[in-house]
Amino acid sequence: MRNLSKLTFQFLMPAAMILAVAGEAGAQDDMTARIALGDIASVETLNLLIALEHAKERGVDIELTAFKSEDIANQAVVNGQADIGVGVPYPVIQKVDAPIRMFYRLSELRFFPVVDKKYESWEDLDGEEIAVHSRGSGTEAAANIMADKHGITYKNISYVPGSEVRALALLNDSVDATFLDIANTDFVMAKAPGEFHLLPMGDLEGTDEALFARTDWLDENQETVQILIEELLKVTRAINEDPGYVAAERERLGLLADLPEDLAAEIQPYFEQAVEAQLFPQNGGSAEGVKADFDFYTAAGQLEGSPEELKVEDFWYLEPLEKAQAAVGG
Repeated sequence: MRNLSKLTFQFLMPAAMILAVAGEAGAQDDMTARIALGDIASVETLNLLIALEHAKERGVDIELTAFKSEDIANQAVVNGQADIGVGVPYPVIQKVDAPIRMFYRLSELRFFPVVDKKYESWEDLDGEEIAVHSRGSGTEAAANIMADKHGITYKNISYVPGSEVRALALLNDSVDATFLDIANTDFVMAKAPGEFHLLPMGDLEGTDEALFARTDWLDENQETVQILIEELLKVTRAINEDPGYVAAERERLGLLADLPEDLAAEIQPYFEQAVEAQLFPQNGGSAEGVKADFDFYTAAGQLEGSPEELKVEDFWYLEPLEKAQAAVGG
């Protein structure tokens, strides 16, 4: 079992360790990448994990750390404890003036508001609690947009990282309303038929997950970044062409070897549905896609100012992506 060789997982980094590694950003491209994941590795992250393994085969030394939450993972990148983060840190960039930029769009906004059947409409959630992934996440943004659109105020927004964790919370009656990804929506509906339903959302367009890094690290590690993006593009296109690619490649690489059989059986259906829903952008992002983000995240209250006045370069660094797109073709 390879068990993601050289990829390490931990849920809380001890304070002493944080102090020891803070500020140790590499001064040159040494072909290493410390990646902070604000969630556990799961079926939904297999596309990323496969691409990371491919990058390792090209000489990049990958260290993947799973933090307890996206907030902590973001801080790890900002403070130099990690090189690359996974998320959509628009508020962090704007409000804290953090020297980080997004450089690859991993996935589009594709999640579903799953609620107890006692809530027949969004208006029924007025004064009720809703669970989302984390502060600044696409799920929180969607919750805020729906509240504004329907004129309601939540009693509380709780932060519960991990779609599978929120799915179990629904089934265990710990929460009554939340947002889930494709796989966990199907899981909940199958486990508790008739107990939950989906509220309407309309069309929402924007980035759900992106890779981001400090600007100095991006400048100093151009070859590493190029390889990572190229492999992500190749994996994404392979999945979009044949969703069965994920299960086969997972087996070849020995990824998530401890995954229970029932969850392993969900790999193929999940990626088939994800491809059908166009979850994975073929080109890894674009300036036009960022402008759609501006519309979504300003409406959600996570970005300030007029969308038309926000600048792509203040949040994204697209040059490495454009180079990788040219190298990969298509």
